[in-house]
Amino acid sequence: MKASILLVDDDPGSIQLLNRVLAGLGQLRFASNGKDALRLALESPPDLILLDAEMPGMSGFETCKALKAHPALVDIPVIFVTSHSEPAFEIAGFELGAADFITKPVNPPLVVARVKAQLRVKRMDDELRRIATIDVLTGIANRRRFDESLEREWRGARRSCEPLALLMIDVDHFKAFNDRYGHPAGDVCLSAVAQALRRAGTRPADLVARYGGEEFALLLPKTPRAGAEHVARQALAAIEALAIAHDASPTTDHITVSVGVACYDRESTCWLSHSAEQHSDVDVDLDALSPYTAVELLLAADQALYAAKRHGRAQASHLNLSDINAPPSPAAAAAATSLARPSSLEPAPLAPRRA
Repeated sequence: MKASILLVDDDPGSIQLLNRVLAGLGQLRFASNGKDALRLALESPPDLILLDAEMPGMSGFETCKALKAHPALVDIPVIFVTSHSEPAFEIAGFELGAADFITKPVNPPLVVARVKAQLRVKRMDDELRRIATIDVLTGIANRRRFDESLEREWRGARRSCEPLALLMIDVDHFKAFNDRYGHPAGDVCLSAVAQALRRAGTRPADLVARYGGEEFALLLPKTPRAGAEHVARQALAAIEALAIAHDASPTTDHITVSVGVACYDRESTCWLSHSAEQHSDVDVDLDALSPYTAVELLLAADQALYAAKRHGRAQASHLNLSDINAPPSPAAAAAATSLARPSSLEPAPLAPRRA
């Protein structure tokens, strides 16, 4: 894939020059001030930012500081483009997290060389981060990546007024499976379940992760509850279709899963339909607009999973965010809405995934 480069400068001439120099190195986007740069970076994080150090209003240094303070943007390398060459100036930039400096007037071959170097470093860093967030056994995302993605998607959903759904999935009676067939067979079973769940979440933005042990998570951006419940049914059916024998299960003679569903959508009491639209600035404190956080979405899905198990396993349950209580309890299970088991499912029309 082509690299994404964000050019930030209040001088149109400088933007045009850099555009010509870097045209073949990737997809270029432009901003004329720090505020727009932050907005564009949050909408689609670039691989590299070339930033004018001296801009009216929000300076380049202030913009860099804001970029490095945001969890989703902190790893993006920033090259300052400036007419200053004093050591103290560069030291101040490096202390803010800058990766390099380019001095005006720019030397095109030098600009290309420095940009290529930073893009190489970014690709290597991204690959190392990817490896560090993959579960070795199943090949899907691990708990670390799930935690980071959940927080990022939660904040993004509230800021953009988009729904977000979370499914927590647990393999039923897995300890009994390991005791009956052995741990190597258990590893094969978990890998098969992981791949089946990956197929159940069919969009590129969906994230399937191993949450821990025999428990998995399926994070569904831009998905309201009707779509989430449809995906839950797909997940139940996909595991049933594996037909992995489980003679030690008191539920069925094959491997099944229980699913807990939680959603943040227009039916949620904490939906920020107007507040997030009116307060779209980068600096807005979304937590001040609502008492709910990503932790509550996770807790609701976990308590819904508890309810599915309490109702007999091999099924899915949905719990509203407003019905959560900690820790998971029979009261939470009673509040959860149970979905049909796979054996009694009728063919369902594809529910809309997007709001």
